[in-house]
Amino acid sequence: MENTSTPTHCPYCALQCGMNITPLPQGGVEVTERADFPVNRGALCGKGRTAAEVLSPAVRLTTPLVREGGRLVEASWPEALDRIAGRLAATRERYGPDAVSVFGGGGLTNEKAYALGKFARVVLGTSQIDYNGRFCMSSAAAAGTKAFGLDRGLPFPLEDIPRTGCVILVGSNLAETMPPSLRFFTELRENGGTLIVVDPRRTRTAEQADLHLSPRPGTDLALALGLLHLVVAEGRTDEEYIRERTTGWEEARAAAMAHWPEYVERITGVPVPLLREAVRMFCEPEAAMVLTARGPEQQSKGTDTVGAWINLCLATGRAGRPLSGYGCLTGQGNGQGGREHGQKADQLPGYRKLDDPAARRHVAGVWGVDPDSLPGPGRSAYELLDALGGDVRALLLMGSNPVVSAPRAAHIEGRLRSLDFLAVADVVLSETAELADVVLPVTQWAEETGTTTSLEGRVLLRRRAVAPPPGVHSDLYVLHELAGRLGVEKGFPTDPEEVFGELRRASAGGPADYSGITYRRLAEENGVFWPCPEEPAGTTQADGGEPAGTAEADGGEPDRGALPGDAAGAGAAPPAVAHPGTPRLFLDRFATPDGRARFVAVAHRATAEEPDAEYPLLLTTGRVVAQYQSGAQTRRVAELNAAAPGPFVELHPRLAARLGAADGDPLAVVSRRGRAVAPARITDTIRPDTVFMPFHWPGEGRANTLTNPALDPTSRMPEFKSCAVRVEVVPRS
Repeated sequence: MENTSTPTHCPYCALQCGMNITPLPQGGVEVTERADFPVNRGALCGKGRTAAEVLSPAVRLTTPLVREGGRLVEASWPEALDRIAGRLAATRERYGPDAVSVFGGGGLTNEKAYALGKFARVVLGTSQIDYNGRFCMSSAAAAGTKAFGLDRGLPFPLEDIPRTGCVILVGSNLAETMPPSLRFFTELRENGGTLIVVDPRRTRTAEQADLHLSPRPGTDLALALGLLHLVVAEGRTDEEYIRERTTGWEEARAAAMAHWPEYVERITGVPVPLLREAVRMFCEPEAAMVLTARGPEQQSKGTDTVGAWINLCLATGRAGRPLSGYGCLTGQGNGQGGREHGQKADQLPGYRKLDDPAARRHVAGVWGVDPDSLPGPGRSAYELLDALGGDVRALLLMGSNPVVSAPRAAHIEGRLRSLDFLAVADVVLSETAELADVVLPVTQWAEETGTTTSLEGRVLLRRRAVAPPPGVHSDLYVLHELAGRLGVEKGFPTDPEEVFGELRRASAGGPADYSGITYRRLAEENGVFWPCPEEPAGTTQADGGEPAGTAEADGGEPDRGALPGDAAGAGAAPPAVAHPGTPRLFLDRFATPDGRARFVAVAHRATAEEPDAEYPLLLTTGRVVAQYQSGAQTRRVAELNAAAPGPFVELHPRLAARLGAADGDPLAVVSRRGRAVAPARITDTIRPDTVFMPFHWPGEGRANTLTNPALDPTSRMPEFKSCAVRVEVVPRS
């Protein structure tokens, strides 16, 4: 019998590239290109192409594990679930609900993220829930919400990039982090547009740029302010746009004018002529964009830094206009949807705020609970991890590996070890799972159906293509079983489409409104951009764009049917005309009460930890093309390990000469938080005052042993991208 291919999406980054999965007669599956998905148009990076290798029982968990006598041993599902429920209940009974905590992940589907947030608040009654997406784009989210009233990573589809005039790409090495997206920037240049890349390193992405600005790590805020100063001084502001579509300009302009070019050159190391050239390239075309990534965002002033880049867009009339705007390149596979539906400490589904009484009433009504029973906002990700073993005594963790990914990682590993009880649900036995009292093997991308939301705000349907190994269950099953054992018999279904139906109702009327989206629409239309409410097209304030069909295959007008639960009177019948979704935001108005974008007056300030005599260099961290995030999955793929077998320390030849280091020599990088050792990689593509380490590996080469947990006051983002270090040559034994 002929095998049937299933169209689905990659399990890794926020591009969510389309792919086909085909079971093979001899066992296993084959991943092939899918040309009909507009984001990757058939292209796959090495991680996506080899993703099926992690489905193998040889590299993943297939049975629950419980700790006995200091060792993890195999157990049955009832035994493992009983142990988790019993320990969570006992901890809550003895110490109170906030002694129990939950930590999620930006790779969980929307259904899982939604159910996890509901489980924490309804079943456990705890405020102590956050997720690793806090370490991704929380600063961009905070700045976007301040400026526009709404956070969606990209307010326009990727297909708009080749048609704009100039893109400033700040702190992104997308040639390695999301390679299929590079074609949009290549097409931009082929069409006569220009690309400016801001990065302390001359990365593979920077090599594609028309102009590369190489600021000192942690000075992106000063750079953006210096560019805005020049925009004003050279008379390049769009006064009519500022007058009609913004507020707060006078204060923001005054703040920028304090950052004159020579001052900014001293701070950043970027020469004044290059600043002037960047302004010319950005302002001369009719349309332009600024896109940020983790470089400017993972700072203790990340929200202000992104705000300064948004100010540059607003001052030049480059937001809320066709082929223009500010956007953020989300990192994790469901980094966008993962924070919209309730696993973030301060949010309820639909991107509602947990401290908003109206939001609490709406979501509590969908959940069938008293609004007053819902706990308030809890700690942010790092603060929650730092509290483990103190007043937080037990943790349920899903889809995250903070032993490798958290800042000040040795300290966080110690906090995890100090817990009374740790339960982990994961695909593989990660470094964090190795510390757990109970480990549950759960399904992954090709073995389950569910939705994710890409960096464009496009809600997508991942489809189940193969059965999981015997003994492996979904995270939804885990939450259903735990809820029942903890006394909540209803409200946690295992069917993802049923969960999504409830999510639709919970999000209805919220900033991230999914109520007009169904699984059938997602399958027929190749995804739908939110907001997509249950009203006919054109009635939502956020809608100002073209129909979603401009970016997707024409699937005809779907019969969306009723929301699950409507037969019982939970909601009205849907309208005859489906809302098309909103690929382009803000073209008519911004999502603020008065429809105007907000300038925010910001000023440069130093990083939380500047170099000194003891620690004279700056460390910055990032990714390499063959590994992903903490590496828990990609480090189990032979082809990827062959391409990127381990950590390294990238440094400039002048620094290497000063240290007496040769290529490949073991180097110790030392910060105030610890020491990491990895081989030297000498290159002139990095600043002489900076060293770089990738963060995918545990052990002595763990980059996050060194990083600084200093937090942005608004987003609570740690300062991953800059800390003071010294480098020492390690004598070979």
